[in-house]
Amino acid sequence: MRLSLPSAAASAAVAVTASVAAALAALAVLPGPAVAAETPAAASFTISDPRIKESSGLAASRIHPGVYWTHNDSDDGPYIYAVNSATGRTVARVTLTGIGTPRDVEAISLGADGQLYVGDIGDNRGGTWDHVWIYRFPEPKQLGDVTVKATQFTVKYADGPRNAEALMVHPVTGRVYIASKDENKGGLYEGPAELSAGGANVFRRIADVPWVTDGTFSPDGTRLTLRGYFTARTYPWKDGLPVGGGERVDAPWQGQAESVTYTPDGSTLMFGAEGEGSRVIAVPVAAAPSASPQPGSPPEAAPLTEPTGSFGKGALVLAGGLVLVFGAKRLFRRR
Repeated sequence: MRLSLPSAAASAAVAVTASVAAALAALAVLPGPAVAAETPAAASFTISDPRIKESSGLAASRIHPGVYWTHNDSDDGPYIYAVNSATGRTVARVTLTGIGTPRDVEAISLGADGQLYVGDIGDNRGGTWDHVWIYRFPEPKQLGDVTVKATQFTVKYADGPRNAEALMVHPVTGRVYIASKDENKGGLYEGPAELSAGGANVFRRIADVPWVTDGTFSPDGTRLTLRGYFTARTYPWKDGLPVGGGERVDAPWQGQAESVTYTPDGSTLMFGAEGEGSRVIAVPVAAAPSASPQPGSPPEAAPLTEPTGSFGKGALVLAGGLVLVFGAKRLFRRR
């Protein structure tokens, strides 16, 4: 037997159905930060190239979406690899010429000038080398195996030799920074305004830092993230210095945790580790310790510190739809 509802109830049912449909449609089209995490450039991936056994540095390409530059720690040669995060496969191997024999390559960073900076800065002998090196070459515009001539820079520290694994190039000023690796007295070192290939470049200590295995600046230059084997912290960056004690980042446990870089849009941190078939893990940047907008951002752009984004808006819309549904059920029961 078909149940005939009174006209008022039928009208209410139609209204509820329309409201719920509208709510669901609104939820589907609302923009939100979760979209960035679903793009290839912000998804976790596994490095499949068996030649990459000690991935010790990571830098996101700006001209090849979803591509990350990496290198082995040592005993590999003057090679830099480009890995496609969509497949985990190597899409280019760059052979560097014009330099000496790499000793302990530990870091890579992409500069404001569009060039890749490679830090041959490791010293497993506890800081006994009287100098280390930085290699610089333009990021290749075409992906494929290629040989390029790099510029070699000699680096010394104002307070004596030390071991280091983190090299960061500021994306606005172009200045190079190195973080030394020491359990008790790690330091952040600032290089000269411009590196010179004609003599030693003296790096001076500007701040104390914890045990660091890699670091990265946010694309707008307002944040510095440093990672170690167990933790990672993000510091606001102001007037050429990290500010305060930083905020903890939910870095993944990766054993030999060796690398970190921001995605080009700054929405995600990519954490890498050594080992054959190593996993690069994407961690969305949920909040920033500094609310400074990116240069050139429109006035109406939402600040990076907004915690809920479209999820909060979508939840409100969905909750409203559910209220309408339950209200309709109560109306039908009364009828």
